[in-house]
Amino acid sequence: MPNYEGSLDAVFHALADRTRREIVERLISGPLSVSQLARPLEMSLPAVMQHLQVLEACALVRSEKAGRVRTCHIEPAGLRSAEDWIGRQRTDWEHRLDRLGDHLSEQERKPERPREPAERGSTDRGSTP
Repeated sequence: MPNYEGSLDAVFHALADRTRREIVERLISGPLSVSQLARPLEMSLPAVMQHLQVLEACALVRSEKAGRVRTCHIEPAGLRSAEDWIGRQRTDWEHRLDRLGDHLSEQERKPERPREPAERGSTDRGSTP
């Protein structure tokens, strides 16, 4: 299995574009030809091909040509690298929030200490030391 961790920046760069996310979403349902992918998009076929090149370069999509038809497929391993990274971040934050929740619960259970009255001389303007 290739090391997809090294291309994580490229994966997030590719997914940062709305058109490329739409292409990925459509390919999750199954393989489509380039012309099928291009049909609902308001751009030229060469522009769609450029988006596909970005997706292929970071291993989110692969394509194969049979005759005159180029068919695109999703590459689950490429998406998995982004999913794994996001999952690790979510787990870290959940642990931190759990610790914060435990700390706050502990603070609520502690009896409140009586407060010392403020020193009169520190707030009284007319007094002298």
